[in-house]
Amino acid sequence: MECCSAGLKANTHLTHVGINGFLGEKKMGSSGRDLGVQFLKKNSRFEKKTRKFKPGSGVAFSVLTSDFNQHALKEPLTLHSSLLEIPKAEPKSVAAIILGGGAGTRLFPLTSKRAKPAVPIGGCYRLIDVPMSNCINSGIRKIFILTQFNSFSLNRHLARTYNFGDGVNFADGFVEVLAATQTPGEAGKRWFQGTADAVRQFIWVFEDAKHKNIEHVVILSGDHLYRMDYMDFVQKHIDTNADATVSCVPMDDSRASDYGLMKIDSTGRIVHFAEKPKGPNLEAMQVDTTLLGLSDQEAMKCPYIASMGVYVFRTDVLLQLLKSKFPSCNDFGSEIIPSAVREYNIQAYLFNDYWEDIGTIKSFFDANLALTEQPPKFEFYDPKTPFFTSARFLPPTKVEQCRIVDSIISHGCFLRECSIQHSIVGVRSRLEMGVELQDTMMMGADYYQTESEIASRLAEGKVPIGVGLNTKIRNCIIDKNARIGKNVIISNKDGVEEADRPSEGFYIRSGITVVLKNATIIDGSVI
Repeated sequence: MECCSAGLKANTHLTHVGINGFLGEKKMGSSGRDLGVQFLKKNSRFEKKTRKFKPGSGVAFSVLTSDFNQHALKEPLTLHSSLLEIPKAEPKSVAAIILGGGAGTRLFPLTSKRAKPAVPIGGCYRLIDVPMSNCINSGIRKIFILTQFNSFSLNRHLARTYNFGDGVNFADGFVEVLAATQTPGEAGKRWFQGTADAVRQFIWVFEDAKHKNIEHVVILSGDHLYRMDYMDFVQKHIDTNADATVSCVPMDDSRASDYGLMKIDSTGRIVHFAEKPKGPNLEAMQVDTTLLGLSDQEAMKCPYIASMGVYVFRTDVLLQLLKSKFPSCNDFGSEIIPSAVREYNIQAYLFNDYWEDIGTIKSFFDANLALTEQPPKFEFYDPKTPFFTSARFLPPTKVEQCRIVDSIISHGCFLRECSIQHSIVGVRSRLEMGVELQDTMMMGADYYQTESEIASRLAEGKVPIGVGLNTKIRNCIIDKNARIGKNVIISNKDGVEEADRPSEGFYIRSGITVVLKNATIIDGSVI
């Protein structure tokens, strides 16, 4: 006899039923908590005799058996009981931690004077605006940002842009910058040793009584480009009764070794996790990604499941992992997650949309220029989920007899008889007559120079901020406040892949010329 018992409240009632399909499987979570009645057996016929109970304070148990096939009924089973309801994710019970990034060596020289999340992107935004805007659009108002390297410009941008206060705030919402600091004791003398260690050093924040209502913690990176509703992510985490959940994307062979890779079972639970494997270890992480819903052709192209470096933890589990289980592990991706999969219910959450890790000069360059494509894979504009940044109160851009093709022009620019193709022009940029910009990301300027200041500098043989007469620039990143003279050619025609010329105001990384912040490229220079 096949049977299943369902525990119901006394005022719950069962209608007559004849069942063809799935009916109940009782599952237990990793911590032994009852998930309620789920689906048990496929293509079996179950029937029941209904017993009516008067409403009361007790609990009724109905036994569903399969030995009454002679009286099969055709109405569906309906269980009206809050016992079977899955809790809904509440933004008020969620806090976000945004990791301010390490030294950012792969993004050097853009990170020589700023933290990775403070690097400008898309003409008028900074990388930190991506996770901050996603949090706000998801309804998450409790946000911590952990900072350590070159954090001045990042802290200033956060203070100017995301001030929930001024005496009036969003209920119990806040944006708190937690800067690396030294504390008493031997361990307190160290700077952040990794992503997990950074959170561990501020673990007392989540043990504070005023944060007792935080049930889930979302951990985010400050150098990714994507649009995501984190509450969908948290809801999946709750639905699967997970201790932690890792957001993941399908990945191809060319970039798989740059990410943490995982294997999952049929329930979505992570059974193996390897951080940036190489050689045979990389090949061993290939999986059938049709499990994620990919077509056969897509699965052949993307045979790996890569971690986005975006996690959600139950708060009690996070504290346990960092304090008692793995107190010496310093990184989530390479240590905490691979160790925890053996003992905890770590689930995978498929994010099947645009996502880019802005970790290198090439990925940064490509992601920016991809914004100019038609149609773009990603765009900052969306009326329902806008991206926020600092309000600069700049005038509209002024364009005089210019040719602009497939480009993004930010506000406050002055463009005079120039040609711009497949490029991004940042705020307060100045391009003079005869300038040709192609496949270029120009970040703009932090301030204006007046017409008299520009005329004075030109009269003295100096170079003002912006791009001078008849200059030709291609395949280039121009950092903020750069001064590029007249009749300059920047094209890297020799195809140099790597070069360090800080004294001349530029570096070359992956074949891309990077003009330094505040650098001066004198008249007539050829790069």
